[in-house]
Amino acid sequence: MPAPEEISDLEALKALAHPRRQAMLQHLQLHGPATSATLARALDLNTGATSYHLRELARHGFVKDVPERARGRERWWRAARRDLRFPRRSEQDPATRAVVDEMNRLAFAADLELFAQAQLNADNATGGQEWDDALPYSRGTIQVTPQELREFFEDYIALLNRYKRPEGSLPPGARTMLTRFLAFPAPPAEDP
Repeated sequence: MPAPEEISDLEALKALAHPRRQAMLQHLQLHGPATSATLARALDLNTGATSYHLRELARHGFVKDVPERARGRERWWRAARRDLRFPRRSEQDPATRAVVDEMNRLAFAADLELFAQAQLNADNATGGQEWDDALPYSRGTIQVTPQELREFFEDYIALLNRYKRPEGSLPPGARTMLTRFLAFPAPPAEDP
């Protein structure tokens, strides 16, 4: 797996935070390589807009060209496999913090929408009762120091990486599953 890579360049963060670009990246991550025309149809955009956004994402290394799939002028794109990290909140200047906060807000909203769709269309979205019964959900609490939380997160990433496979090497019956990690402090207890 690629080494963790911190993205602190404000222009790269802005490129990644754009709502249409986030939707395009999500589509490429979930459905694999696509052309700008495929993305335009799937996301109800025009091909000029998708081509422009793909070039911007490519300029910052978030998507890659797939030349072996090209036919004539048709250009294929895939999401780049990168372990992206953002600067610690305490290290972000106000402009960076605003972009990262907006990017996270948009990403969480998109995740909740996908989760709601999966619940509404459980049989169609997962492939039957076997998958319906295999969908885990967990909410929990832990008591940790900031350093322990960083270690916990790295352990989580390592666990995810154990189950990532190279393109084209999925075993029969494997599906792409969306996983998310979110940790935040509990609110302080109210004074009686």
